[in-house]
Amino acid sequence: MNHGSHASIAMMKRELIRQVRQPSRIVTSILTPLLIWIFFVGGFSSAIGQDNTDQNLTAYMIPGVASLTVMFSSIFASISLIQDRHDGVLRAALISPAPRWSIVAGKVGAGSIVAMLQGLVVLAALPFLGVDLSLIGVIGACIGLGLISVALIGLGLGLAWVVDSSQGFHGIMNAVLMPMWLTSGAIFPINDAAGWLRTIAMVNPLSWAHSAVRGSLGMNPISGVPNGLDWLILILFACASGALATLVMTRASAVRRAA
Repeated sequence: MNHGSHASIAMMKRELIRQVRQPSRIVTSILTPLLIWIFFVGGFSSAIGQDNTDQNLTAYMIPGVASLTVMFSSIFASISLIQDRHDGVLRAALISPAPRWSIVAGKVGAGSIVAMLQGLVVLAALPFLGVDLSLIGVIGACIGLGLISVALIGLGLGLAWVVDSSQGFHGIMNAVLMPMWLTSGAIFPINDAAGWLRTIAMVNPLSWAHSAVRGSLGMNPISGVPNGLDWLILILFACASGALATLVMTRASAVRRAA
């Protein structure tokens, strides 16, 4: 293995150990979305109806709640960069011969594993809500949740270099990610949305991520678009976010060395 691979594995192990030692974050990442799901289902399920899976708000929201769980977990994974910077751990990593992408890969890899497992815990509720799951469908949903996590952690790591405090980072991430989640079809079908809201949803990469996960589970993806387009956009979203994090980290470290 080269320096990059060794550094990525070491960083990944460190992040996984950190996650295990902070179980409150894992519980919070799952419990908060489930409470939101209970609130929306309790208040609005009768307005949509319970005749079939496509119209069943209780089941429809589960993939969106799973992605919200992934989002909260991704925020926690991204904020670790700020903690590492304050503790001096990041400085040691930056002066090592390992490339910058290895730091991003380690954090994204560990965070995605934890976030994906948490999202699958939420998806486990679908069989109890009348949704038949297949092994291929679950594997597809698992890959989709993993790509969502990669995208959100990459985006978070890029922002974490700009923001120097944990409080400010939480505020910015909530201001960016919550509107993305709310307009992504997580709590309402995009196919039946008003024209202006559908337009916003169609340019929101998280909408296509939800469509990919729902399509894998045999639920209702975005209609009227070519097959596989949602997966293509989700993969591009993940790649672009990872590239953004690497680029920001490389430029920021170069500026600091020059200073």
